[in-house]
Amino acid sequence: AQVIVMNHPGQIRAGYTPVLDCHTAHIACRFDKLISKLDKRTGKVAQESPEFVKKGEGCIVELIPSKPMVVESFQEYGPLGRFAVRDMRQTVAVGVIKSVTKKEYGTKK
Repeated sequence: AQVIVMNHPGQIRAGYTPVLDCHTAHIACRFDKLISKLDKRTGKVAQESPEFVKKGEGCIVELIPSKPMVVESFQEYGPLGRFAVRDMRQTVAVGVIKSVTKKEYGTKK
């Protein structure tokens, strides 16, 4: 996912677990990997695998939800591809989903 940090007092590192609001779902998601930091003006990769991101910076991250979550990539379906990252009762960051790793869950019989 591509995330833009708007209002976070410190640094966001791998392992940070805020609540993700995507459409009507509110599920805790872990920032598993910070893949790259993006340049503010061009949107191109400024740094590969950064240690942290701060307020005002954009990044590409791998997010892992704590429970199964229905989302879609922003390119395929916009409303299910946008999300807000909330922590401490305020919006900390916003983002769009670039790609989804889907898991099949068996049906109960």
